Amino acid sequence: MERKKEILIPVVLGTAREGRKSEAAAKYMVRRVKELGVHSVLIDVREYATCETYEPERDTPVTESWRETMEQSDGLVVVAPEYNHGYPGELKIVLDSLYGEYDRKPVAVCGVSSGMLGGARVVEQLRGVFVGLGMVPTKHAIYFSRAGKSAEGQEAEDFGEYDARSEKLIAELLWYAKVLKKAREEEA
Repeated sequence: MERKKEILIPVVLGTAREGRKSEAAAKYMVRRVKELGVHSVLIDVREYATCETYEPERDTPVTESWRETMEQSDGLVVVAPEYNHGYPGELKIVLDSLYGEYDRKPVAVCGVSSGMLGGARVVEQLRGVFVGLGMVPTKHAIYFSRAGKSAEGQEAEDFGEYDARSEKLIAELLWYAKVLKKAREEEA
């Protein structure tokens, strides 16, 4: 498969739960990545998660599609809610279905929670998982607190308060994406 010259940074929505509050944050991150001049798409784990786990070498229609997505991607933004101090099982199933396709690609993690910490525990857990997969986690992260609620308790759709943080996170991610893409291409 021929690699595109354009940088591609998909945003992964890391939960398949009904009524998920993190979907708005994931859509916000896709919009921000695009606004900062990078090609992006929303990847929903609902499209890739199964009730079965597959070893990374096994090809199924689902893993083949995920493999193709990761082969074309130059990095990831993962938006994951914190459920019971951890990350969703369907995200784990999707991540574990590949291995080499993640190697030397940057990843930024955005935590989401209904509480004040904004998914801080899920961010820390996922950073370790991504290191184990051979990815390069960014220093910057975003913590979306009070998911689905504004300070006044109203439904919140406007994430403007996260614009400066998202700009820093995406700039760092893009720097790594460009440098690591060049190095991967030279090595190939």
